[in-house]
Amino acid sequence: MKRIVIFADEPDWHCRRLLKAFARRQAAASIVSLRKCGFSLGGDGSGLLIPGFERSLPDVALVRNIPSGSFEQVTFRLSLLHALRELGIPVVNDARAIERCVDKSMTSFLLHRAGIPTPATFVAEDQERAASWRRTEPADVVAKPLFGAQGRGLSRIAPGEPTPDPGGDPLRGVLYLQRYVGRARDWQDYRVFCVGEVAAAAMVRRGASWVTNVARGGVCEPAPCTGRLAELAAAAAAAVGAGYCGVDLIEDAERGFLVLEVNSMPAWKGLQSVAEIDLADRIAHHVLGL
Repeated sequence: MKRIVIFADEPDWHCRRLLKAFARRQAAASIVSLRKCGFSLGGDGSGLLIPGFERSLPDVALVRNIPSGSFEQVTFRLSLLHALRELGIPVVNDARAIERCVDKSMTSFLLHRAGIPTPATFVAEDQERAASWRRTEPADVVAKPLFGAQGRGLSRIAPGEPTPDPGGDPLRGVLYLQRYVGRARDWQDYRVFCVGEVAAAAMVRRGASWVTNVARGGVCEPAPCTGRLAELAAAAAAAVGAGYCGVDLIEDAERGFLVLEVNSMPAWKGLQSVAEIDLADRIAHHVLGL
């Protein structure tokens, strides 16, 4: 029987679905917060402290979330995931993939490097350089927090409007600017859920504003997980090295589908409400196959 550790702060809806999915597949899964883990070095053993796995390490680790905290705390928690990988324990998603996706600038760079179409993007700390780039952009741009999620902290800036000061919240010193791609009304974009770098399910999100996230009032509808939409989502998952992820895409009138972001610790409650497959079961199948 494989022993799985699910790193999460609490047994939320997603964790409960995962626990049931692993149990159906005769695997023993338990939930542990990274807040409770640590290192104990200088003696025998692996050096890792994971509650419930004192005698032997888990066979696989699944990361549902990393608790927020100080820069030092988050770095330490990522180090625990790095250590598991160094010890040969498969981690889904591992620290490298999480770091790549949490940092939107690295996500955009990896998408660009892989030749995956994405809106024109500029990232810098210098407000004057950002303003110079904006003068080459004929359309609105969207300023995003580098580490933001669920549509928080977004602002849309029209040509001629001042470039925001990067200091303070929500930008915290870095200007991440992306060409706005969308409509004047009837706003929509797509979320594709990938598992094992394969597109598993998709939905269209229809928003009351240009920010379409479900957390901001977006309404989910099923979408065919086929064709170019599925192809680009799978390519984006491979570009960041994610074992499971949510890929956000938008359709441009001229260029077709463009990848906006990749989320390495995605929620899927909204998507599950319109999906024909059990996404937790698909994750469990992938994890147990490692």
